[in-house]
Amino acid sequence: MIKEMIEEKTDINVEVTQGVGGGKSNIQPGMVSGEFDMYPEYTSTGWNMVLKNDGFYNEEMYDELVKEYKEKFSFTWTGILGFNDSYGIAVRKEIADKYNLKTYSDLAKVSDKLVFGGEYDFFERPDGYSALSEKYNFKFKKTMDLDIGLKYKAINEGKVDVMDIFTTDGQLTESGVIVLKDDKEFFSTAMGAMVVRNEVLDEYPELEDVFSEMEGILNDSEMAKLNYMVETEGMDAETVAHEYLVKIGILSK
Repeated sequence: MIKEMIEEKTDINVEVTQGVGGGKSNIQPGMVSGEFDMYPEYTSTGWNMVLKNDGFYNEEMYDELVKEYKEKFSFTWTGILGFNDSYGIAVRKEIADKYNLKTYSDLAKVSDKLVFGGEYDFFERPDGYSALSEKYNFKFKKTMDLDIGLKYKAINEGKVDVMDIFTTDGQLTESGVIVLKDDKEFFSTAMGAMVVRNEVLDEYPELEDVFSEMEGILNDSEMAKLNYMVETEGMDAETVAHEYLVKIGILSK
């Protein structure tokens, strides 16, 4: 999507390097060395994993994130796309309806009647199950380790009642689950945006207009729909991205 927008709006040719690991381990050092010129990143990942700040991140801290990246790396955060790919908690719709669940605090009141499922990493990470349960006083009847690719199957079949999700999971568009509100703001926000080397912006100032046009083009539900089309329906990612940009008027055809 980003490649097509840049090439459509400017005379710049973009080379995409695929299959590179996370920002902390591979992409960030590649940016520092000049191997890469830009990449999409999540705000909370930048705050916690790259800058190595501890604790919760929310978008009120964005200006400080931008400042630290500029001072430490001479990188610019720009083109906030509009979707938040953070952790969340979902319950089966029939459970939400039965207990009138809207928030995590609502869930806490009936958690002893329900089974919670999550992938191994969620139970192990410091901002995962244990910390979440302490924050909300969850006391689930039982917990189950689930393969990340089988979580939705498990909840749809009634093997679990509650599970962790990512807020842009493609399967959210079809599964019979309800995403609850994190009313005590436990999970950090993870807004998708572009990180660009300042040298690149100086050399290609026309990129500023492209990144400005990217602002807010995707919300959580639209991102989930696009993910579903690629991950579940098997559509080509470039085709899905192109058709979406045409649909919202960024591209003419």
